[in-house]
Amino acid sequence: MTPTLPRMQTTSRHLTPLLPVRSVRSIEAYKSAGGGQALAKALATPPEFIIAEVKRAGLRGRGGAGVPTGLKWASVAHDPCPTKYLVCNAAEGEPGTFKDRFLMRKNPYQLLEGIAIAAYAINARKAFIGIKKSFYVEIAAIQRALSEMVTAGFLAGIPIELTLGPEDYLFGEEKALLEVIEGGEAMPREAALPPYVLGLFVRDPSQLNPTVVNNVETLSNIPRIIREGAEMFRSCGTRSSPGTMVFTVSGDVRRPGLYELSLGTPLEELINEHAGGIKAGRRLKAIFSGLSNAVILPDSLDTPLDFDALQSIGSGIGSGGFIVYDDSASMVQVAQLFSKFLSTESCGQCTACKLGTTQATDHLLKLTGGTGNELDVEYALEGSAMAPQGNRCYLPVQHSLLVPSIVRTFASEFQRAFNRGCSSERRMFLPKMIDFDEATHTFRYAEG
Repeated sequence: MTPTLPRMQTTSRHLTPLLPVRSVRSIEAYKSAGGGQALAKALATPPEFIIAEVKRAGLRGRGGAGVPTGLKWASVAHDPCPTKYLVCNAAEGEPGTFKDRFLMRKNPYQLLEGIAIAAYAINARKAFIGIKKSFYVEIAAIQRALSEMVTAGFLAGIPIELTLGPEDYLFGEEKALLEVIEGGEAMPREAALPPYVLGLFVRDPSQLNPTVVNNVETLSNIPRIIREGAEMFRSCGTRSSPGTMVFTVSGDVRRPGLYELSLGTPLEELINEHAGGIKAGRRLKAIFSGLSNAVILPDSLDTPLDFDALQSIGSGIGSGGFIVYDDSASMVQVAQLFSKFLSTESCGQCTACKLGTTQATDHLLKLTGGTGNELDVEYALEGSAMAPQGNRCYLPVQHSLLVPSIVRTFASEFQRAFNRGCSSERRMFLPKMIDFDEATHTFRYAEG
């Protein structure tokens, strides 16, 4: 019989949102909104009941792959190795995405409570938060909340430590994240050695210290699932993708920003209603869910925002970051920018990845510069196709999905660039976010 958590009465008929209207800036404010109830409930319950409740809720990882969180926890919890760890991936670096950073700014307490519950559920010796050292605002928020919660005995003695890491994109790759926590560089391990197989601080080959890695949004969901119950969590979303998700929308929309919506909401509602739609006088041309999936076209706006529906149209939900372009955007430039980012961030451990992504970038650069032709298109596609050969991480797969989709979908635009470059006078840039002004709905981007 599946273990069931005792139900906790709630005065709300709706699932509590992850994003509060006002930022939570003290432990007192967090407690007054029900903070701490979930951890207290969890600590009074056998760990297997907690895992069963998360399974029942159907929570899927919000980092991109959508792996069922409860199954990931169970695989580590049931491992006979006595030493286990929990890692929160707070190293968000995907262009077009800012939701994890925003969640840490708005309510760091719910993240820390979620980490404590997860660590208890899998019997982790210690929990780590891997975060880029450049995330000053988020680090300060987490440190302040952690200090308050420890002083108040709020975390039941569960040790949580911050690890400040490099700016590298691959710091956010879960195997590379473990390497940084151990004091190394952001270099992914072999693909056959995921964290739930080879975890942190392994000294004895017979004890592999399996480790759960979840991102900020995933762990921030845990307190409300335990406090309000799996059924309440499933009251919004879809059968295969329950709950809400925080979406980042940037680019050529009137109201860029971060929006928490039920999964299953049509993409059109996110773009046209919440983000205000395309700017006056322009038409929607393309949408990208980060740099991990194929391009989404205007005729797919009715697609529900859930993991399976977006896969069914040949794309994906990624980490919920949507970059929107209108008809003034050069897709030749966009392809070159995206390719260059992935090529630059490739760690070089897998030769095919580095060579393939670099080849694609170089030939796309010729097209944007006005010296390229049809052969450069073929070489770009060839480089992208050869990149994911024996790869340790997902980066070359991203390239092989993303860049060819742009080249093939906008083939006529690439043809017009042969030997003359882009006709658009608009200078495109990589939407790598470093800040967000909530009052003005304005993102600030990294230069270059």
